Amino acid sequence: MPLGLGRRKKAPPLVENEEAEPGRGGLGVGEPGPLGGGGAGGPQMGLPPPPPALRPRLVFHTQLAHGSPTGRIEGFTNVKELYGKIAEAFRLPAAEVMFCTLNTHKVDMDKLLGGQIGLEDFIFAHIKGQRKEVEVFKSEEALGLTITDNGAGYAFIKRIKEGSVIDHIQLISVGDMIEAINGQSLLGCRHYEVARLLKELPRGRTFTLKLTEPRKAFDMIGVRSGGGRPGSGPQLGTGRGTLRLRSRGPATVEDVPSAFEEKAIEKVDDLLESYMGIRDTELAATMVELGKDKRNPDELAEALDERLGDFAFPDEFVFDVWGAIGDAKVGRF
Repeated sequence: MPLGLGRRKKAPPLVENEEAEPGRGGLGVGEPGPLGGGGAGGPQMGLPPPPPALRPRLVFHTQLAHGSPTGRIEGFTNVKELYGKIAEAFRLPAAEVMFCTLNTHKVDMDKLLGGQIGLEDFIFAHIKGQRKEVEVFKSEEALGLTITDNGAGYAFIKRIKEGSVIDHIQLISVGDMIEAINGQSLLGCRHYEVARLLKELPRGRTFTLKLTEPRKAFDMIGVRSGGGRPGSGPQLGTGRGTLRLRSRGPATVEDVPSAFEEKAIEKVDDLLESYMGIRDTELAATMVELGKDKRNPDELAEALDERLGDFAFPDEFVFDVWGAIGDAKVGRF
């Protein structure tokens, strides 16, 4: 439907962390689909895939961010399964894993694990620490929070704007998981749902946040960060390639994103923060992938509705995404 001619039809609910389909166990690199094709590319003719014994075996090293021995994990195809493998390695309940960072044990939002892991990246898992309950007086419409989620049902604070309402409350920090607002549980909610609830809270009223902070190592205690730097861009790994964790279908090994893709993803992620109060490099990467070969904004809008209908992106946002992808294509950085 052309932009501006009415409410666009929503796609079926977005499943962010669907379990691997039957017969697609392990990392899924080169796994055949139901008709023998590659995982994301549909049916393909030609030679059959190699037997499992000859497929690449991808093993990643991991530690708990607050300190632990090094563990080895493999055989996951999405973020939820990754957390499960980490929990098995350290004999923890999977629900204890809040989020992961790449190549640093610190709560560094520039190094947050999203949908891609460099093949040589080291994974640090941040688990639940102290729980806290904070009363906040909403003196302004904007609280100054940017929300993201871990891809497995936990939404947390990715950035706090300097000088904002939340910035003046020292008990609230980047990395805190938002468990509940005014007693309403948010476990299982996506980042955009939490951002919407915070935005809809009435100005001039007090509300209560129930938070859980990541467990800290000794050298992290007392450090309060404002989060990732605006415009710092997604961190997609430093290895020879990346393992992309998909919400549907098996994980795939891909080349490191091109300069165009990195810049376009950064621009779209900035637009997500500006319009929706969230940051999500994997969502931004999906939007760039959907839009890079579209001929006009209407085609992009239809593609977004079909794949990401639950977000109900406004027309103005779609136009800006189209423009950001176009600017990146021609090198207008």
